[in-house]
Amino acid sequence: MEIRVEKKEYRKKRATYSMVALFSIFFSLFSIFSFHLQAQDSIPLASDLSEEKELKFQEFFFKALSEKAITNYKKAIENLEECNQILPNNVAVYFEFSKNYLLINENLLAKEYINRALAQEPENIWMLTHLVAVYKKERNFKEAIVVQEKIVALDADKKSDLIYLYLSNNEFDKTLKLLEEIEQEKGLSSSLSQIKNKLNSKEINQIEEVKTEETLASLIEEFEDKKNYDSLLKICSILEKENNNLQLFEFSEKGISLFPSQPSLYLTNGKALNNLQKYTEALAILKNGIDFVIEEKMEANFYTQMAIASEGSGNTNEAKKYKNLASKIKS
Repeated sequence: MEIRVEKKEYRKKRATYSMVALFSIFFSLFSIFSFHLQAQDSIPLASDLSEEKELKFQEFFFKALSEKAITNYKKAIENLEECNQILPNNVAVYFEFSKNYLLINENLLAKEYINRALAQEPENIWMLTHLVAVYKKERNFKEAIVVQEKIVALDADKKSDLIYLYLSNNEFDKTLKLLEEIEQEKGLSSSLSQIKNKLNSKEINQIEEVKTEETLASLIEEFEDKKNYDSLLKICSILEKENNNLQLFEFSEKGISLFPSQPSLYLTNGKALNNLQKYTEALAILKNGIDFVIEEKMEANFYTQMAIASEGSGNTNEAKKYKNLASKIKS
């Protein structure tokens, strides 16, 4: 028992050291860029501060962005609170508050802060798009549609996003009408054509399949655009249910490169490789990822997959060892 406690403490330290190293590398690279270079969905910061306060504001704002980038969302929020003390009611700060609260599933606070930001800039497409994401997470498709319709009024190219929301809300007549509108304006992509054909055939089971496909397509688009950890987890969950191991491997591998301290991504990657019968590669990635594990349940899952990988590689002794380790944790 003492050995296991020491092992857990060692693993916690390893995970902490790894995260500190990753943060140092990230912050060094991040500080190269000018503060005035904003991400596509960022809001310019106000400059009506004294020089000293502005520097402090920038310091806390940078820390908030840095902490969010390494998934320390609560730390990011703490730094944003410091920003809010220096410069209250700032749109950029409210926007970042909302993004971080959404990432920790505090949907009410996410909604409150994005609405505060939108009260100042009601036609900001990036913030409206974020509000849609909040409603989608609540599965409140009715309100999401209202906001998306506002976005479409500002940018007609966003109509395809409205199609996915209509589908999610089972508004098939509106979906078909909008598809026909897009088809007349610029033609339909192969994906949208498929939706139209299935809606016309009135095969509800096929429509449900399309909804899943388009939910996945929407999540992939969101992940590719924003490199969002939450959307990546949803993608992996859908791919795992569909037994799509090749794509599951590809997306979990991308995730590891973006979020190298998240053990669940190593576990998912290892599972996919085991299912693809690439046992040696699976064992290597699982051994790398287990150093970041703190929770015992996840540790047991790692050992189970390591046993599968060892057995697949023909190493029955190693497989037995990992099975025993998994059993001891579960017991």
